[in-house]
Amino acid sequence: MVQQIFRAFLSLTIVCIFLTGIVYAADAFTARRQEMVKKDIESRGIGDRKVLDAMLKVPRHLFVDKNQLDKAYNDHPLPIGEGQTISQPYVVALMTEAVSLKGGERVLEIGTGSGYQAAVLAEIASEVFTIEIKKGLYEAVQDRLKSLGYGNVRVKHGDGYFGWAEHAPFDVIMVTASANHIPPPLLAQLKEGGRLIIPLGSTVFYQTLTLVRKEKGKFPIRELGGVAFVPMTGQAQKK
Repeated sequence: MVQQIFRAFLSLTIVCIFLTGIVYAADAFTARRQEMVKKDIESRGIGDRKVLDAMLKVPRHLFVDKNQLDKAYNDHPLPIGEGQTISQPYVVALMTEAVSLKGGERVLEIGTGSGYQAAVLAEIASEVFTIEIKKGLYEAVQDRLKSLGYGNVRVKHGDGYFGWAEHAPFDVIMVTASANHIPPPLLAQLKEGGRLIIPLGSTVFYQTLTLVRKEKGKFPIRELGGVAFVPMTGQAQKK
């Protein structure tokens, strides 16, 4: 009888230690995420409360490889496999703020990657349609977004150069890979008054983050500064 009580007590103690460890880890990631938003995003001029709240909510550590967990909240890109990266948190926030989401929009993202940017967009927009050309990343990101409850995100395996015509037009189109020109199909799928953001320029070195608006058939642009993104693959490389 005494041995049974001791074993039960020991088992309960082990469970408590395990759960305490989980809670501690979750609290640690939350604290690091809060520090990231305050130090690397808000202090650098990002002021849209919706964007800041989204960055505070989305657990970036669940979108990086396990061997990168200790770097999940550092303000720089991280490799996610297949030659791709998860973008720098500040750049994710900058691009999200630049497209002026109010809530209720339909957004097309080109280059799903690990799904982090899509999740941030989904915290604000009504629907997010995202295209990933790398099949391995596409398969992984579907499960990840579903497990995290992002039911308002649809993922497609394909070449984002051609957009997603059956769901057009879009209020916002966000391209998270660099190109030396804006794909014409994306401009065609942009709603009147819509915004498109893309790292534009050399796909070998640095690009200029470029914001495009559709106004009465014209596309005035605004340059937001220098960035460095991996290049678009597929059709974009043939142009």
